[in-house]
Amino acid sequence: MKLFEYEAKDIVRGYDLPAPNGYVASTPDEAKMAWLKIGHPSMIKAQVLVAGRGKAGGIKPASSADEAFQVAKSILSTTIKGEIVNKVLVEEKVQGKFERYISIVVDRASRCYTILCSTDGGVDIEQVADQNPEKIIRSKIDPLIGLQDFQSRIAAKQLGYGGKQMTQLASLISKLFKVMLDYDAELIESNPLIETQSGEFILADLRILLDDNSLYRHPKFLERMKTFEPDMTPLEVRAHERSLAYVELTGDIGIIGNGAGLVMATLDMILDYGGKAANFCDVGGGANEERIAAALEIVLANPRVNSLLINIMGGITRCDDVARAILEIQKRWV
Repeated sequence: MKLFEYEAKDIVRGYDLPAPNGYVASTPDEAKMAWLKIGHPSMIKAQVLVAGRGKAGGIKPASSADEAFQVAKSILSTTIKGEIVNKVLVEEKVQGKFERYISIVVDRASRCYTILCSTDGGVDIEQVADQNPEKIIRSKIDPLIGLQDFQSRIAAKQLGYGGKQMTQLASLISKLFKVMLDYDAELIESNPLIETQSGEFILADLRILLDDNSLYRHPKFLERMKTFEPDMTPLEVRAHERSLAYVELTGDIGIIGNGAGLVMATLDMILDYGGKAANFCDVGGGANEERIAAALEIVLANPRVNSLLINIMGGITRCDDVARAILEIQKRWV
């Protein structure tokens, strides 16, 4: 689950991490009032869950309250990469000396967290990795012992900092990792991390991506997913509420299986024979009649589905439960 920038910054402020002062606005008038609260040049930033909003015109400066009104008016209700802008963040403008990049990610290949940082911030990190891979600093974190202080200090030194600045940046990295653990995050990224003229560090931009499987521990965000999650279709939201692994695809053949591997193999099989799946749906091992019926309802609710393939591995899931669920759903649809 992706968090909005203002949500991410609200979280890190609770960890005494440096983020610019800002206010969320849903209307141009609210943006104007937010600018007046800040009282000096600000940035108006579209709150969307897609990257590249700056290049799409979703981040603009405002040097006065009236300009904040006009800028917010020009951004609100526009569409950025298919997502409608319903809110903007009015945030104090930070004068930077340098722009850096820093993130902590779940490195699935290495089965650990990894710190990624670079002296080249403010641009697409993929571009840096492709054109200047030597500028990407990586530090793997042992999952059994966690991030050690010396690792944070080494990362800060590799970015070229020493003395007080090295200590400040190392502390910032350690606090970001604490947020990562507390919120079950898969990614925390600041691009750019600004070094100010006075040598301080500010999280000018911040992204946090939470593990969907952990949302039961974070009721605030679980509730938001039920009401608003642009990355998910209405059927995907319904499936998530039923704790079903469901992803909507573009084909017309509905798929239900028990076990992610079995469902993926089924998708491949259909593709090999020239078909296209309408969805991925894994009911899990040991699914009961009620759970299977719920999966059937969701899959068949997709108007594109004109046929259904159910692939169940017997023994893990009772086949008579599957049969009863099919008969029950058939009665409702007749």
